[in-house]
Amino acid sequence: MRVVGQNDKRGAVGGKRWATGRKRIGLAGLALAALAAGCGQGAATEVEGAGGQQPLNAPPARALDSYADKLRARHAARAAAARSWGLKRVPLTAPAPPARKPTITTRKGFEVDGHRRLGLPPVFTTVPTRQKVVFLTIDDGAEKDPEFLRMMKELRIPYTAFLSDYVVKDDYAYFAKMQDQGVGLHNHTLHHPYLPKLSYAQQKREICGMQRVIEKRYGERPVLFRPPFGNYNKDTLRVAKSCGITHVPLWNEEVFADRWDYREWDRRLRPGDIVLSHFRGQDDWKGTMPDMIRRFLDKVTAEGYAVGRLEDYL
Repeated sequence: MRVVGQNDKRGAVGGKRWATGRKRIGLAGLALAALAAGCGQGAATEVEGAGGQQPLNAPPARALDSYADKLRARHAARAAAARSWGLKRVPLTAPAPPARKPTITTRKGFEVDGHRRLGLPPVFTTVPTRQKVVFLTIDDGAEKDPEFLRMMKELRIPYTAFLSDYVVKDDYAYFAKMQDQGVGLHNHTLHHPYLPKLSYAQQKREICGMQRVIEKRYGERPVLFRPPFGNYNKDTLRVAKSCGITHVPLWNEEVFADRWDYREWDRRLRPGDIVLSHFRGQDDWKGTMPDMIRRFLDKVTAEGYAVGRLEDYL
């Protein structure tokens, strides 16, 4: 039986203009245009579309002043949060989620026998998109840093958590707070074993058992599953499908408090890349979770990428 895993790598506004006898554009419209033009490096339009935030729909012209005020206030708040947390630039705001979800297929070389014929969940490292957006995913749940929660809330950065019960069970409430911030909580098995060594029945206890834990504790049954260490076999995907899993996201990069690791030979980000990190602190890393987020955001922002919510694309 083949084992697949981490080692299988390979009209700008030119000036003030008034419409005689009609609705005026005015300063509010100019403010909107200026803010919209600020979506390059180091500045982000504050039309929210990620992390559970609802986008601000453009109002009628009579409400432009109020709308522009909200945009300015949100941009100012995010810029202040970026300064407070020591970021080099203001994180870019993700584009609105696609109205038509991209088709997700298994990455070449990551298939198991009969993958398509059996309708097994796709295994992928990148979401097909042309938008300069990446996705942050964080595994296990060992570190429960309240500063991390505060940082992500203030910066409004979306991410997806893959939880293992053996490290989250001592503080389920921490991840409930995370869920309240719009974070999706998904399956990373009960005990984080090397799955290909286990029988079908043993894998089912690990994967379906974690489905039940998350549903019981957080009220939602996950549809995403990440196998520990990125290793799986045909039984893994068969079990995952039987438990209600629809997608198996792996990753293209991994970020730590002090460095990045890459799957691809050229060591660069690509649109739609999934980035892995872990709930870890100074006992395991040369830094804290906020240090990891600073390293992550400074790089992706400098390269013109925003951080999207993975579930919005699946």
